[in-house]
Amino acid sequence: MEIDIGIGKSGRQAFGFDDIAIVPSRRTRDPDDVDISWQLDAFKFELPMMGSAMDSAISPETAVEIGHMGGLAVLNLEGLWTRYHDPAPYFEEIAELPDEKATRRMQEIYLQPVDPDLIGQRVAELKAAGIVTAASLTPQHVESWAPTALEAGLNILVIQGTVVSAEHVSSREEPLNLKEYIASCEVPVIVGGVSSYSTSLHLMRTGAVGVLVGVGPGAACTTRGVLGVGVPQATAIADAAGARIRYLDETGRYVHVIADGGMRTGGDVSKAIACGADAVMIGSPLASATEAPGKGYHWGMATFHPTLPRGARVKTGERGTLAEILIGPAHENDGRLNLFGGLRASMATTGYSDVKEFQKAEVMIAPSIQTEGKSLQRSQHVGMG
Repeated sequence: MEIDIGIGKSGRQAFGFDDIAIVPSRRTRDPDDVDISWQLDAFKFELPMMGSAMDSAISPETAVEIGHMGGLAVLNLEGLWTRYHDPAPYFEEIAELPDEKATRRMQEIYLQPVDPDLIGQRVAELKAAGIVTAASLTPQHVESWAPTALEAGLNILVIQGTVVSAEHVSSREEPLNLKEYIASCEVPVIVGGVSSYSTSLHLMRTGAVGVLVGVGPGAACTTRGVLGVGVPQATAIADAAGARIRYLDETGRYVHVIADGGMRTGGDVSKAIACGADAVMIGSPLASATEAPGKGYHWGMATFHPTLPRGARVKTGERGTLAEILIGPAHENDGRLNLFGGLRASMATTGYSDVKEFQKAEVMIAPSIQTEGKSLQRSQHVGMG
């Protein structure tokens, strides 16, 4: 139902994770009987997650560690790891920059051109570690650099931008034809980001195995402020899930919906899947790991845009190891550790045996769910406070 904004404009109301709650069903389950695994094309993952293609979160080393834990990490092939043979000094410098100088200096650091030889080298490093290798490129660089990554053994290609559409129009250059490219690509392709039903449906029709849903919800992203563009995640995911149903009816082919950004806790991960996601892509939680390359800081991959940065360097601190953040154990009570233990417990509490079932969970609009009965926690800044 649309709401009048004024005489000449109306719009739908949209909801974020904090606006909704998952409703328990008539049964509960033993958590050990819950299956949270994710099957993407020929690849099975024990965790329904992707590590976001952000320099502060994913290095070759953390990608390998996430892979061995059962997740899928995405290395950004246009980041520091492919611009410098040894980017360690630059990560150190970025972490030490004062806030007022961070963006300008990062713009300078990222002016170093991408080295195509490093693209192949980084992918080969991941491949040699025995994990499923995934990496991202922006649409404008896919045709130039993807062949090198594929030759080195890339398993999954992620074509990612702030907003990716199936119908990019340009008077200056010939844009990437996603449908033709994906049809000819020898590995599965995931594309995004999107935040609407129609865009999701059009991207599904390109042949992608998955779409990334999320425009601007990330902890380090300022797209919504700089461009005024975006949709709250609960609504965006549900709309994309609706597009998935229509595309499945049209073709008999299932496309994965991957919630990208805006998730801080196990509860957020659970809500994303209850809204229809098959998996989640997380960045800032991984950037807060002790092993993360960002050393307690996190920034989006548009933060260093040379003329219009759409991101900020934010301090995440170091909350725990990668293992503690993803699979526990948790020693804090705010939901930001053991994210996927939280998902398993949420599914067990509400009675669902696997991710596909959990997508059908009942949800309700409940803005007070974060604050109801929590006055002492809020006043003492503990737990959910």
